[in-house]
Formats: sequence, structure tokens, C-alpha cells
Amino acid sequence: MNYAPVLSSVWRVLLVESYTARHASLPGNMRTIGMIGGLGPESTIDYYRSIIARYRARRPDGGYPHVVINSLDIDKGITMLDAGRLDELANYLAAGLELLVRAGADLGFIAANTPHLVFDEVQHRSAIPLLSIVRATSDRARALGLKKVGLFGTGFTMRASFYPKELRRAGIALVLPKEAEREFIHGKYIGELLNNQFLPETRTEILHIAHRMKAEDGVEALILAGTELPLLLRDSGDTGIEFLDTTVIHVEAIVDALLG
Repeated sequence: MNYAPVLSSVWRVLLVESYTARHASLPGNMRTIGMIGGLGPESTIDYYRSIIARYRARRPDGGYPHVVINSLDIDKGITMLDAGRLDELANYLAAGLELLVRAGADLGFIAANTPHLVFDEVQHRSAIPLLSIVRATSDRARALGLKKVGLFGTGFTMRASFYPKELRRAGIALVLPKEAEREFIHGKYIGELLNNQFLPETRTEILHIAHRMKAEDGVEALILAGTELPLLLRDSGDTGIEFLDTTVIHVEAIVDALLG
């Protein structure tokens, strides 16, 4: 006898019962947010701390958000990106999200910019809605009345179409660094930032690129479209350049959704 169909049906019932029991035990049927993290680890820690702080600022009466984290392997993700295996990346992220759903997540998000290369495919396959860092950043840029912005991130992100498309819908022009500058930023991102190395000389050179883009290209702000970049630049003082910190923007959208 083939027991697979029976076991599959039983497993689905157990998942539903487990999910229902978990949610019944949460105060006021609180929503649960699921984070795909690890891409990279330092920014995942930053996300978690920021979500807690933002949530408690919005809820001065006390309480903490219910967060489930699935930390994936950044090296595996970069290998897929380097080889152009975006189908594999989508499969990897979708499988990670499925574990979050099984853990009871009502909403999900990817705590990184570059994986949004396959966001639409992952959202299509996800059983829960996902909160896009790209959409949240575009909405913030439009709300600020910006018309022309620059973008820093990994080489994968700076070459991709997901930010240009989203910003174009918002009526915002996007300017990228020069090719040599993009290579420098990508190299430092992969070689240093993802390895928890935030060096002052790297900060100085990236700020130099930002100042050049403001002076020569007329950008009104720079999108930090890599969640390790704010960790490098947040303590730079008054730089004379407006940075759109995608981690902060994403966290605000996440907490809004949790409390909405």
C-alpha cells in the first residue's frame, strides 16, 4: 500500500492545527513576521534590533513583536548569483519562506536588496504576502519629492532592473556610479562588508564617490541598496548628502504592517 498520500494529508492537517494553536496563544491574535536573513548576517542582526526598537517606540505601553527568523547561507546565495543561476536562487528563497510559513508567519520579508532579483517569482510561490524593500524605498523617495537619485549596492543590484523599474513608475530618475566605481563598491561589499569588516578607508572612498555623483550627476540623494552599507556609513556625521537607508525604510514598513 502506498502511504504517501495519507501521510501528506495528515501532515497538512498537523500543520494547520499547529499554526492555529500558535496563533491562538499569541496576545490579541498578534501577527507574526517571518524574516529571511543571513544575507548577510550582520545586517540580519541590525534588522532584528531595529524591528524591536521601532515596534516598542510605536507601542509605548509595552510588548514585543513576534518574529521568526530563517538564516540562510550567504555563500550559497553568492555562488548562485555569480553563476547566474537565478532559478536556483528563487528555489532556495522559496524553500526558506516555506519554513517560515510552517513556523506560523503571517507576513514575510527578505532582509537584503540583491535577492529581490527574484522577488516576483518568490512572491508568486509564497503562501504569505512579502514586503518588498524596493517598493518601500521607492515609496519613500516619492514621498520626499525626489526626482533624481543615485544607487549603491552589490554589482548584482547595480546591474539589475528592479530598482530602475520601480523608481521609473514613481517618476524618479536613477543614476549609477561609473563602471570603475561600481567595481570598487562591489569588491568592498563582497570582500569586506559581508565579512563584518567596516574600514574607515572604504568609508572615505565611498563617500568620495557619493560627493562626485552629487556634484557631477546632480543626484539629490543616494539609495543605500545594500543592507551592510548603512552599517558602514551611519556614523559618518554630516556628509552633506542625503542617504536613503533601505534597512530603516524597510523596517518602518514592516512594523507598520505588523501594527496595521
